[in-house]
Amino acid sequence: MNPVSAPLLATGSLVQNHGTDRDKLAAAARQFEAIFVRQMLAQARKADFGEPLFGGQALDTFRTMQDEHFADIAGKTGALGLAAQIEAQLARFVGGKA
Repeated sequence: MNPVSAPLLATGSLVQNHGTDRDKLAAAARQFEAIFVRQMLAQARKADFGEPLFGGQALDTFRTMQDEHFADIAGKTGALGLAAQIEAQLARFVGGKA
C-alpha cells in the first residue's frame, strides 16, 4: 500500500489554497458584514404595518431569500463599510501588509 499523501500539508500549499492570515481576516470581516445586514433586514421585516394585501408563506420565503442575497452583495461590496472597519481594527493582530 502506498502512504496517503496530504497535498495541503506540503510546504506553502496552505497559503496558496487558503490565503494569508490577512486574506482570511478580510474574508471573515466581509462575512460578518453580510451576517449583520441579514440580521438587520430580518428585524426590519418583523415590523407590523397591519394586514398585508398579498402574503403567505411563499412571499415570506421569497423575501427571506431576497434579504439574504442583498446581505451577501452588501458584504462582498462593503456597502456599509463595516467590513473595512473590522479589518482595520483587527489587522494589527495579524501579520501581513495593510
